[in-house]
Amino acid sequence: MLQKKQQGKRIGFVPTMGALHQGHISLINLAKNKSDLVVCSIFVNPTQFNDPKDLEKYPRPIEHDIAKLEEAACDILFMPEVGEMYSKDEEWQVTLDGLDEILEGKYRPGHYQGVTQIVYKLFSCTHPDVAFFGQKDYQQVMVIEKMVQKLQLPVELEMCPIIREADGLAMSSRNVHLSPTERVQSLALYQSLTHIKEGWGKKSVETLKQEAIEFLEKSPGISLGYLEICTANNLQNNQPTNQSEAVALVAASLGQTRLIDNILLP
Repeated sequence: MLQKKQQGKRIGFVPTMGALHQGHISLINLAKNKSDLVVCSIFVNPTQFNDPKDLEKYPRPIEHDIAKLEEAACDILFMPEVGEMYSKDEEWQVTLDGLDEILEGKYRPGHYQGVTQIVYKLFSCTHPDVAFFGQKDYQQVMVIEKMVQKLQLPVELEMCPIIREADGLAMSSRNVHLSPTERVQSLALYQSLTHIKEGWGKKSVETLKQEAIEFLEKSPGISLGYLEICTANNLQNNQPTNQSEAVALVAASLGQTRLIDNILLP
């Protein structure tokens, strides 16, 4: 990859954990438009899983993934083994100014340290000029952006829009675990977010938040983790005004499957 950079090629990088869907392919397509060489990684990263069972059941349809990457005309697939990426007793800690301790970080302690650990390693291997991440993992993008700032890494980050199913459900590799009933029930997440967006500027932020929470708490099958409306650029201020740029984020479980979603405001 370094040789390509020396030749003046702009390298675009799309890190994934596999089980690719159209959301991932949209990142590949954007990378193709904005770079000369597109690298996609597939690596199910053990350090970002709190529950070993969750790691074990994470889908790994590698033949399907390769076919999708070939169809999308991705230039390079980087698919390392765990032993290649991690040595024994390896330690990692990067200061993220509390971004890793709120929202998802509160429910999944250590998750974002694991995310930054592997993304740093992947950046070191692929030497990208620009890396593409999906908006669905909004907090993850903020965390990686903070790591890039702290470590002064020479890479530009691009956050790409959420790709949704026709009925609004955000595409996710975890959706395959939803039963037919849970799949229908899962639409409540997007419905709660659209309620907030439609009411933005017409009602107070606190009213919209409480209405969305009450809707989810009454929705069958939904076990609400959190719903927050935060300032978009740092997630630290949970009291934005409806004149500021904000983001509404939600996490909930349906059976054994945990889903997240968000929507930008206004």
